[in-house]
Order: sequence, then C-alpha cells, then structure tokens
Amino acid sequence: MHTDLVAALDIGGTKIAAGLVDGSGALLVRAQRPTPARESAEKVMGAVTEVLAELSGSPLWERATAVGIGSAGPVDASAGTVSPVNVPGWRDFPLVERVGKAVGGLPVELVGDGVAMTAAEHWLGAARGYDNALCMVVSTGVGGGLVLGGKLHPGPTGNAGHIGHVSVDLDGDLCPCGSRGCVERIASGPNIARRALEAGWRPGPDGDASAAAVAAAARAGDQVAIASFERAAQALAAGIAATATLVEIDIAVIGGGVAGAGDILFAPLRRALRQYATLSFVQQLTVAPAVMGTDAGLVGAAAAAVRVSSGGAVAV
Repeated sequence: MHTDLVAALDIGGTKIAAGLVDGSGALLVRAQRPTPARESAEKVMGAVTEVLAELSGSPLWERATAVGIGSAGPVDASAGTVSPVNVPGWRDFPLVERVGKAVGGLPVELVGDGVAMTAAEHWLGAARGYDNALCMVVSTGVGGGLVLGGKLHPGPTGNAGHIGHVSVDLDGDLCPCGSRGCVERIASGPNIARRALEAGWRPGPDGDASAAAVAAAARAGDQVAIASFERAAQALAAGIAATATLVEIDIAVIGGGVAGAGDILFAPLRRALRQYATLSFVQQLTVAPAVMGTDAGLVGAAAAAVRVSSGGAVAV
C-alpha cells in the first residue's frame, strides 16, 4: 500500500474537524474546534487555521499530498468559495485560497458536505459496490450527492445531488432558499418537529422538542408524531423517486440525525417510495441507512479530493 495521506476538513455550523486519512480510510490524526458560527469571517477562519496547525504538528504531516474540504453550503468549487447558510460571516469566502496558503501550497479540493458523505459511503459504506447512487444527509438540513457510472459526480460547483432543494410540493411552504415545497422544508429535523408542534404534539417533562423526541413519541404510538414522520418520509420518497427517474440510481443511502429514527422513518419511506417510483426501471431501487457515521465528513472529504482530481475513478 502506498504511504501517501490526504488531509481532510469537515466544516459545519457546529464544528470544524480535520484529519489525516490513509489509503484504507483510517483516520490517523484528528483535530477539532467549535465553529464560531456567529463571529466574523476571520474568527471562523482562525478555527480552521488552528485545526490545520494541529495536523501539521504531527510527524505524519510530511506524508500529506493533498487537502480535501467538505463544507456546509452553498459551496462554489469552481471559484473556491463557500457561503454556508449557518455561518453568516462567510459569504463568497475564498476558502480554497486561504487553506492553500495555510498548508504551504498543497492542492486543495472543495465539495459540499453532502458530496463528501457520498464519497465516504461509496468508498467504504452502504453504497459500496453500486455504480449509481444517491446519498443523503437528513439532519438540520437535507443535502446529498451522486455517484453515476461508478464515479463521484460533484458537478461544476460541487453541489450536484443537493436533493434538499428539489420541490416536491408546488404550492408548499416558502423555503429559506426562496423556492416552495422543498424536501428540506418538509423532511429536515427542525421541520419535522415544527409540524408536530403545530399539529398539537407536546414535548415531555424534559422540554425536548427535537425531531428525536418526536421520533420517541412516534415509537410510543403518538399519532401526531407518527404523521409528522410519515409526511417527511413522503417528501423524501418523492425526491428520491424523481432523482431515480432522472439518472437511474440503484440505491438511496440516508444518513444524518433524522435517519437515527430507524423504522419510524424508513418504514413509511419504503411504503411511499412504492407509490412514487412506479416506472419499471426504478421499481427495484434500494433504500438503506448510512453506516459511516460521524467519520463520513472527513473520510469523504479525503476521498473526494482524490476522486475529483483523478476524474472520479479512484479512492484514496
């Protein structure tokens, strides 16, 4: 096995993580800082610089040949900029340029966090062995990425597969993105909780009003909680079926906090998918939970860096 490593960054609204990833997908060195999401652009970049400095202090750093970044979006890989919705200080922030300077000129590749998760699941996870896949993160938002013809397909700006902003309800609620009836507006964790609360569900004594609490109530038989998850599952099914019809995917892999609801989400999702994926060439579509967990962002950012730079054909 070759000895090259890839440095990876996973940038979100809560944490900024970094790691050195080897050719088997193992994380050999890790570093992490909280994201100062409400601070200035330079404060946020300061946290990025700190985790990179921690990595570069490792004796393994000299083996790093590239840097992969998976960032909350929108991202623009063609311009090397990021504008994460949940990091308001970063708007068209030149992240690739700044990271490149911080790492002494190593090549830097940027993709959206959904694309990074897709790269990880296709390399080592639930989508391994599938040539055509949609992988999704269903959490505070809904993101995703595509593998087509056995290759990661990030698109020109690194956002291809961003299923969260496919409209599945033409007259639906206004989404923060400006469109209406987006998958994210219906199926994300905060919107599952919002819809349950609006319909009369109430948290328990601990006051937990999260989607996880709604899922627990659904498992206990609360009909309002069940209905909120069924609506989320329907929106996800419609978006998945539309994607499958367009590009003929074989599997849809779903990760993120909402996927932790298990059968409360997946059972109605599979039922709804049968109603939407009706054409012969999409009827065998498989739906599976993601398996890479919290490592997906870093492992996927490393894999994406190598795949994008090599035309999508190989892993790290």
